[in-house]
Amino acid sequence: MTINTEDLLGSIMSSLDRIDYIKAEDIPGIDLYMDQVTTFMESHLKNSTRYPGTDKILTKTMINNYAKNDLIPPPVKKKYSKEHVLLLVFIYYLKGILSISDIQQLLKPITDQFFATDDAFDLETVYEEVFGLESRQTDALKADITEKFRLAEQTFQDAPPQSRQFLHLFSFISMLGFDVYMKKLLIEKLIDGFADGAGGQERKKSKKQEDSSQSDE
Repeated sequence: MTINTEDLLGSIMSSLDRIDYIKAEDIPGIDLYMDQVTTFMESHLKNSTRYPGTDKILTKTMINNYAKNDLIPPPVKKKYSKEHVLLLVFIYYLKGILSISDIQQLLKPITDQFFATDDAFDLETVYEEVFGLESRQTDALKADITEKFRLAEQTFQDAPPQSRQFLHLFSFISMLGFDVYMKKLLIEKLIDGFADGAGGQERKKSKKQEDSSQSDE
């Protein structure tokens, strides 16, 4: 197994540079039917998938499930507003690491306070503030990844030469995986802090039902 490590690191950095997000101003200011929503999301986020040619960003079933599980408010006359699309973008980035019940718990205060409000401080304001951190976070992420990559190159100095390169890659992937694992635990701990009393018990009940449903699949 032969890998040019510098080319690999350069490819990773280039991939991070290509990461973009949907700006609020790019979302149509008119209500959309479901097909229009899925087409819009597909056109803007398909390059963020592992397999852009085949992976689906959003399906009708997903959107229906999100509404059913109170992640988004129901559509009005089968049409989705700009605010619905903003919530769907949040969900898209969260669903890879969090359960449906955790996402619902996290977004509920946002939808309760900022969805369909006449106040100047609305859901679009929240969205732009959060995603406005993107460039700074990307720079910090690139520095962190480079450091982990260099650390991985220093491991397994006594390993057989034919195995050393793969073990370096394994070390790098393991460090990235541990980082994701720890941050996921932190996010879950913070979400658990939102819930107390009856609300917390309801969230735990919902999580158990979701886990049971997934185990039956």
